[in-house]
Amino acid sequence: MKAIVYHKYGSPDVLELKDVSKPTAKDNEVLVKVHASSVNDWDWGLLRGTPFVNRLLFGLLKPKIKILGVDIAGRVEAVGRNVKQFQPGDEVFGDLCGCGWGGFAEYVCARENALALKPASMTFEQAAAVPQAAVLALQGLRYKRQIKPGQKVLINGAGGGAGTFAVQIAKSFGAEVTGVDRTSKLDLMRSIGADHVIDYTQEDFTKNGQRYDLILDAAAYHSIFDYKRALSPRGIYVMVGGSMARIFQVMFLGPWFSMIGSKKMGILAHNPNKDLAFLKELFEAGKVVPVIDRRYTLSEVPEALRYFGEGHAKGKVVITLEHNNKT
Repeated sequence: MKAIVYHKYGSPDVLELKDVSKPTAKDNEVLVKVHASSVNDWDWGLLRGTPFVNRLLFGLLKPKIKILGVDIAGRVEAVGRNVKQFQPGDEVFGDLCGCGWGGFAEYVCARENALALKPASMTFEQAAAVPQAAVLALQGLRYKRQIKPGQKVLINGAGGGAGTFAVQIAKSFGAEVTGVDRTSKLDLMRSIGADHVIDYTQEDFTKNGQRYDLILDAAAYHSIFDYKRALSPRGIYVMVGGSMARIFQVMFLGPWFSMIGSKKMGILAHNPNKDLAFLKELFEAGKVVPVIDRRYTLSEVPEALRYFGEGHAKGKVVITLEHNNKT
């Protein structure tokens, strides 16, 4: 089979399209013929070996994972003897970050608990856009407590992968949503339901006097002290993405602020695939629709990651497998 492989950290130039052995499902695994995948922050970070914690987890000098790609959608090709949930022919999707990655390939093996049946109303491309970004968005919005209708929610990085899901999910909960992102993404944020939009290149939302019941942060370029100021008295700040410096700041100061005051601040502990069933209901009801910016073929994965790394993507960047046109 064909796959995008890399053996050293670096720019997208280190990625190569190669013929590799087709995997075989173990007793508790499912072999999936990949129809689509999508690009996530983890792919970009693992490609470059940044932040440094990625090297500690996935290989100090060179990557242990040879094929990137965590989000997939495809059709079950074969199942191991202990698999109960799926059978050949089932259309599935899921996040593979807990079972070896490998989505930028024609076939991949995954544990059955990393997969769910794909909503019949969704294309493979739409389904591939969902698993990691939508789950992060939902779990971030539910951090500490449920959103109540009418609450003010601000989403920083609302025009990106997780952000576009977060805007729509928050609106489905009845929240008043403010989206923050760069100039080129303002119209997109309005089109998916944001009640208010802020161009971060023109306005600092932490200094405009507004207070929010929940800030979901997918960009994290402000100090934790700035975010604290922008929260309502019982407000919640949750980080789902950002630089290593900001992560450490929230990791160490967040619990302290949460303990001494009524405002809660922390980092989301991502639980892969946990909420796919709930998200399927939102998709099937038409309340949430994946936003896909660009589509690339498997051989174009380096270009896809380069575009993603520039930070201009509006929603998700999706990889469509060439063999779909032949089967």
